[in-house]
Amino acid sequence: MWITSKFMILLLAGVFAFFWTHSALWFYREYKDRQARKNRPHVRTDELPKANGRYVRRWSGAWRLSHLVFALATMTLVLTGMSVFYAETAWARLVMKVLGGPDVAAIIHRTAATIFVAIFVGQLVYLAWHLGRQWKTFKWFGPHSLIPSWQDLWDAQAMFKWFFGKGPRPRFDRYTYWERFDYWAPFWGVAIIGGSGLLLWAKSLTAAFLPGWVFNVATLFHGEEAFLAAVFLFSVHFFNNHVRPDKFPLDTQMFTGRLLLEEFKHEHAVEYDRLVKTAQLEKYLVQAPSEPMRLGSKILGFTLLFIGFSLLFMVLASFVSSMMATV
Repeated sequence: MWITSKFMILLLAGVFAFFWTHSALWFYREYKDRQARKNRPHVRTDELPKANGRYVRRWSGAWRLSHLVFALATMTLVLTGMSVFYAETAWARLVMKVLGGPDVAAIIHRTAATIFVAIFVGQLVYLAWHLGRQWKTFKWFGPHSLIPSWQDLWDAQAMFKWFFGKGPRPRFDRYTYWERFDYWAPFWGVAIIGGSGLLLWAKSLTAAFLPGWVFNVATLFHGEEAFLAAVFLFSVHFFNNHVRPDKFPLDTQMFTGRLLLEEFKHEHAVEYDRLVKTAQLEKYLVQAPSEPMRLGSKILGFTLLFIGFSLLFMVLASFVSSMMATV
């Protein structure tokens, strides 16, 4: 228990120290650049064939639906799980009452966990199928791969130089280093949260083969890692995609699947240059989202942001309250 506790404290402190510092510096740099009107260089989209006012298709319908279901399952897990983790708080007691009690909340939590794991495993199956078809030609460290490469390290270094005004804003390809981190972080989360949760769920089977202290360690891993995931998602992930000055107040590309050409050129300049050079850009150009899709995406996006920030506030308030109670 002591080793587990100290490990998780160091993990939480390290993750939040780095990424909250990263977010604060990023916010400052983008804010200053927006003030100086340097953040959005003019793009001569009128010189591109049929490109004026067009969007770039970034995400298919299957990926957008998976993202939405994944997000809803995650928020449900945070709500029901943190209500148990901070069961002594007023909001947790209210949640349990609204949901119909701990037994019903447990069923909801496990159902959401099953959906969460199913989405996770499903995308792995899809990637395995996709890679199987291109096994001989796929570039494992190329621009379309989510596997981290040395370029991600160079980009991160360049990003910090830009933060402090020591260099230009780095130019990114299809995936940035923080997007790759966002992708790989759930692998750790699913292993720790899912594995420990499964031990606690199948308690009779666990007790038949493992010593009793495993339940204490699993409970600690499950709760602390869930706390880390919740706070990271609703602070760092939300900042990267919605709150920073270039995105504020909402980025709808994960709901519409489309990104304005000018924004695409600004955020993924390396990919943009490659598509122009190879005359493939036209294949990815689409019309602007319809008005109903635009409106629906904004309503859905702001709703999810409201839920996420509400959960973040409740979790952090409960954490601070519990820390003060132990002093």
